[in-house]
Amino acid sequence: MERYDQLYRLYEEFDTERLRSYREFVDLFPPVDSPVALEHWRSAAEELRAMREEIRSAYAAGGETFAELASLATREQAFTGLDLHSAYGRAVNVLVLDVDETLRSAGRTDNEIPRETLHLLTRFHDAGVPIVICTGQTLENVKGFLIQGLGNELVHSGSVSVVYEAGTGVFTPGHGARTKRLLYEELDDDIQTTFREIRSRVLSAAPERLRHGCHLQGNEFNVTLKPNFETGSDRAREVIDEGLVYLLDLLEEAVANVADVDVEPNGWARVHYAAADPEIDRVLAASDARPDADATAVPGPLSALFERIDVAYYEADAAEVGSRELNKVVGVEAALDVLGVDDPFALVMGDSKSDLRVMEWVDEHDAGVAAAPDHASADVLDHVRSTDDLVFDRGDAAEMLRTVLALDRIAELE
Repeated sequence: MERYDQLYRLYEEFDTERLRSYREFVDLFPPVDSPVALEHWRSAAEELRAMREEIRSAYAAGGETFAELASLATREQAFTGLDLHSAYGRAVNVLVLDVDETLRSAGRTDNEIPRETLHLLTRFHDAGVPIVICTGQTLENVKGFLIQGLGNELVHSGSVSVVYEAGTGVFTPGHGARTKRLLYEELDDDIQTTFREIRSRVLSAAPERLRHGCHLQGNEFNVTLKPNFETGSDRAREVIDEGLVYLLDLLEEAVANVADVDVEPNGWARVHYAAADPEIDRVLAASDARPDADATAVPGPLSALFERIDVAYYEADAAEVGSRELNKVVGVEAALDVLGVDDPFALVMGDSKSDLRVMEWVDEHDAGVAAAPDHASADVLDHVRSTDDLVFDRGDAAEMLRTVLALDRIAELE
């Protein structure tokens, strides 16, 4: 109760809202050449110092930590941080963050990472907390916007890692020979040959309408069809639905060649993946492309390889073939190894099924907490709400970052 009472006093007796406004102004809007603006910034900085000193003086122990906490987090964020500390008894020591529709959102942030979010990430970095960006995007795309948003020095500091293409590779600048790990090169010949064959034919063998309506994302390993139309539009949905069916048939041919099985094309991949994924089943049914067969009828050698290959469908966004042996969990484990995080307690933030695997992994290993935006997939939201209920508004990842900063400050008081 002592810590609860101390927090209650902090937010009851002090004008923490005004303190945070000064902190955000001073941090996010540095002084400029304009004399008027410079004087305004100096005045805010002085008010900030005075208010922090008032809080420091009011607490016999931990005054600096309470002043920092009040300047960073709202009452709700601080008490959520306290609840997390009561539940787990430790601070977050690594961030594992999805990008699209998590750190940034087309619905709220014009698909840019907000300035406040970037600033909070630098605060974690300055506090010695490693950052793992975990995304389905290509490495070059991620490197570009990270350097633009966080700066070249931070990205190449040795404490930032990028798990890209949903776990096919890990890039951790500043670690010599371990800087770039191509995890897909560790897969066996059957899987690598299957993917080489799919990639070599995916566009050249595609129907003309599909070739004109989509493009191949520049992945190093995964084979991903993206629409040449606005993501989420009706035309994007049509071409990705068609692309999914095409990829399934192409996968069946490649797997039959690798397994050296002489079977007539019979929609076996469609049958297998429809049984495994309700979304794929729905798309095939709507396209009148679902064979009238049971998954148990799929020839054994084909089924064995299908079990090792993942087909993912993202409505009006992408159709993708990847390896089940490579996912975000595998990538995160590799990143933590390179970063030297031996006993992780992570904040995992994400919105999709691939992020859910990481959330379930940290839950199973008592290695962190999970958070998601309120528009995340149903399975992700079910998991997050059943654990610590860390759900934030779309485009407002900063809310959760501030909550975890509060948790970490509270942990300092122990």
